[in-house]
Amino acid sequence: MSVRIAARVTFVAAAAVSVFACSQSEPEVAYAQSARASTPATTGVQSDAAKRAALKLVLAPTGNEARYRVREQLMSHDLPNDAVGETKNLTGWISFDSNGKVIRDASKFTVDASSFVSDQDRRDGYVRRRLLESDSYPQVILVPTEITGVKLPLPTSGSAPITMKADLTVRGVTHPTTWTGTASFANGGVSGKAATAFTFDDIQLDQPRVPVLLSVADTIKLEIDFNLVQQR
Repeated sequence: MSVRIAARVTFVAAAAVSVFACSQSEPEVAYAQSARASTPATTGVQSDAAKRAALKLVLAPTGNEARYRVREQLMSHDLPNDAVGETKNLTGWISFDSNGKVIRDASKFTVDASSFVSDQDRRDGYVRRRLLESDSYPQVILVPTEITGVKLPLPTSGSAPITMKADLTVRGVTHPTTWTGTASFANGGVSGKAATAFTFDDIQLDQPRVPVLLSVADTIKLEIDFNLVQQR
């Protein structure tokens, strides 16, 4: 094979890889290549936003979990308890400009809506099929818009309280949320916990009405454990 033909084959292969990478909607693609190179953005706007990023943090493969908590009273229990569903199927990233402000168009986290697991299979089926309608709306999406408590350059150690404003989209309905928590800094990364709360009505969900339930509180609490690493 001549040098000219080899170069042409290499160029075509590289172009095919780039097109394939850009077609992926899942954030795990971004993380898979984070140790080596920046992931191509899916739109021109995102590409421009990514170029402005002074820092991009992506969720590491481990150390991340999302959960919901809803207070309920079951017919078979004397006292109310928290219904808790958990999932580790989180992906995403957050980008900051040189002033430490969140770049909205280059920040997004997603949760697999069908993956929440609690201590009751019947509840899990209800949440997936009727509450979240995960077949039609497979992702819960969180888009950060502002964070306080994180400054650039990142601290090399210690922890700090954080507040994050973000747009939460559940079953096609977007609601602004405010998250509070704590972030710890080490090895160029950020880990910690954050939580928010809102009502069923805020995201246009009907409170569950099933025979085994005496009552369900109107407040939904969401919690996130996160482990973010720098994309270089």
